Amino acid sequence: MLEEIKMKSVLLIGLGRFGRHMAGKLNEMNHEVLAIDINEQRVNDVLPLVTSAQIGDSTNENFIASLGVRNFDLCVVAIGDNFQSSLETVALLKDYGAPFVVARANRDVHAKFLLRNGADEVVYPEKEMAIRSAVKYSSDNVFDYIELTGDYSIYETPVPEAWVGKTMVELGVRTRYHINVMALRHGAELSPLPRPDHIFRGDETMLIMGSNKDLTKFIQRR
Repeated sequence: MLEEIKMKSVLLIGLGRFGRHMAGKLNEMNHEVLAIDINEQRVNDVLPLVTSAQIGDSTNENFIASLGVRNFDLCVVAIGDNFQSSLETVALLKDYGAPFVVARANRDVHAKFLLRNGADEVVYPEKEMAIRSAVKYSSDNVFDYIELTGDYSIYETPVPEAWVGKTMVELGVRTRYHINVMALRHGAELSPLPRPDHIFRGDETMLIMGSNKDLTKFIQRR
């Protein structure tokens, strides 16, 4: 039986597009979310998606102090249109005991300053989506793409025609191609960790993991 996802308390600051999308997903996962923005309309728009929401200036020390940030499992600074406010917010959150702060960045130089100001992790939504889209749409054989590190990724790709009717053992997938088949998808059904004797079908797609160098070779040689 799968272990249930533990509900977490999340402080989400900044309710632009990125913040709203994150609020929606956190709500879908049944986490408790307090959403903050200085803009009243943004706060009103996100109310159906969160546990509670407040209008407030996250660069105001008294306001941050009133939130009890040390009681949240996660604090997300999703401010995308004012880098100075993002920096000040991160610093105040850490000053008041926030255990883990994730901050949004638009550029590498912003990330460096956010990390220096106390952010535990930095995310690049635009950069990550641009890279993912470049990989996905520049190849006919890539349906999806997830970057794990700078050197390793997961691709979703169709089963090669030459593989249909054969098994991973017969094909020598790991030794010949230096990739791992992590899962197989057939329609809406996902089968993780397929057996070595699984017979590949033409209507399946594969989630394969490996180094970017090996994955690129595999995709290009098809």
